[in-house]
Amino acid sequence: MDTSLVMDIAVESLKVTALVGAPVLGAALISGLLVGVLQAATSIQEMTLSFVPKLFVVLGAMALFASYTLSTMTDYFMFIFEEIALKGI
Repeated sequence: MDTSLVMDIAVESLKVTALVGAPVLGAALISGLLVGVLQAATSIQEMTLSFVPKLFVVLGAMALFASYTLSTMTDYFMFIFEEIALKGI
C-alpha cells in the first residue's frame, strides 16, 4: 500500500464526513438559532425549551436524510473496495 492510496482514501473520507454530517449539523444550527432568538425575545430561559426542539429537529433531519447518508456511505465503501482491489494491499 503506497502513500498515494492512503492519501486518496484519507481525502475522500474527509469529504464523505463533511457531506454526511452537514445536513444534520445545519438543521441543528438553524433550530438552535431559532430557539435562541425565541428565548431572547420572550425572556424564557428554560433549559428544556432549548434542548427538546433541537433533539426533535436533529432526529427528524437524520430520518429525512437517511437515504442520502446511506447512498453516500455506500458509494464511499465501494470506492475503498475498488481502490484496494485495483492496487492491492
